[in-house]
Amino acid sequence: MITRVHRRGSRVGGLLRYLWGPGKAEEHTNPHLVAVWDGAGPLTNLEPKATVGGKRDFRALTALLEQPVRAGYRPPNKFVWHASMRLAPEDRHRTISDSTWAGMAVQMLTEVGIATTATDPGLRWIAMRHADDHVHIVATLVREDGRTNWMRNDYPRCVKATYHVARRYNLHRRVPPADRTAHRRPHPVEVSKARRTGRAQTPRDELRRRVRRAVAAAGSEEEFFTRLREAGVLVRLRRSSTDAQQITGYAVALPGARTAGGQPVYFGGGRLAPDMTLPKLRLRWGPPTPQQTAPTVGRSERVEAMRQAAKVATAAADDIRRAARTEPGRAQATAVAAADVLTSLAHAMEGDRRGPLHRAAEVFDRAARDLYGKIRRPTGRSQEMRAMSRLVALMGRITGDAIAALALVMDLARLADTLEQLRTAQQRLHQAEAARAAADALRLVAGGRQPAVTLLLTATPTSEPTVGGGRRVARGR
Repeated sequence: MITRVHRRGSRVGGLLRYLWGPGKAEEHTNPHLVAVWDGAGPLTNLEPKATVGGKRDFRALTALLEQPVRAGYRPPNKFVWHASMRLAPEDRHRTISDSTWAGMAVQMLTEVGIATTATDPGLRWIAMRHADDHVHIVATLVREDGRTNWMRNDYPRCVKATYHVARRYNLHRRVPPADRTAHRRPHPVEVSKARRTGRAQTPRDELRRRVRRAVAAAGSEEEFFTRLREAGVLVRLRRSSTDAQQITGYAVALPGARTAGGQPVYFGGGRLAPDMTLPKLRLRWGPPTPQQTAPTVGRSERVEAMRQAAKVATAAADDIRRAARTEPGRAQATAVAAADVLTSLAHAMEGDRRGPLHRAAEVFDRAARDLYGKIRRPTGRSQEMRAMSRLVALMGRITGDAIAALALVMDLARLADTLEQLRTAQQRLHQAEAARAAADALRLVAGGRQPAVTLLLTATPTSEPTVGGGRRVARGR
């Protein structure tokens, strides 16, 4: 079940006429009330009556809903709150009665703070049904005592309440509340421009991939900026206003992405992802390590490097299991470092091609992030993982025999299983789903099969992971 909060308005009557009307394509059938605010009386008394001409008269219901607004003290201009609760496709085969819909709506509205009891008169609201798979809720945001309920942060509150309702009524699709670990979605203007120019991704998404790769392979900010420039990224540094030698931030741009005036379109690290600001990257890297040059290596050196990384990945999974309850910060730092290893490995095996391993790395990174872009201080295990990430990056492209690399992929799949268990125990269900999807995709890659259904990114110029035949992973903003 999904709840959608619509735009607020100022015309109760106009909204009621649409909800009880035929709809835009005659899709509204048998419109009727299923629940109203406590103390309003029987539903039959509030149901809009049909006139002699066959039209409904909404004046009485409109007046009742607007009465607290008219009597309130300085009511808001847009006082009409409108939301809808809709079943997911896999739940639409179920026949849900009006009384069940009423119970679900009341439970959601009670948790959000709209529905109250007669002893605590709050807002006036109605829930109406004109289709089998959803109900609409209309409320006026002025309480019976004249105070305004501004309903701030109403969408995340409704999502959380709907998740609890879906669990109580044993519905299949349950969208967990937001966990603030998703990166920023590209603006529709960016998506449209990318399509017009023939780009597979928006510049923001492409830059995020390149920056992630540079972060995973770098041990200091100097090496980080060097790798960005080597990857063909334009870098602009922001310096302190009091000390010109001190760098306080950075912005990146693609050479081919320019404004109408021909200027590069720069994105600051925080506009790519909440954990990509320069202060957070410094904390993530820990003490600076000397910049290394790519050594001349053969097949035996690459195999040995992959075996070392596999041993460290196995130890990291054990470390996450042990530290999950007593030292969550340690487990979090290890998970982020493991995401770096997978990012470097994806580039070593697939190069710049956005193949299945790249897509698995992006989803694994989603599962590994901390809440609100927080960065945990590095630990001995996370530093060891980051050293393996840099080593894999320095080995260069893996061609020919990749058995050792595929063995590392399988070990990372087991680490993703451990991460899923951690996120499930933490009730961070969006990330648990992402970890499960990454583990499935990594096993398919290790088995030599393409994860065409288990984990894909859409072909549109956005980079949203999808799971299970195209279903989007909830972003959890």
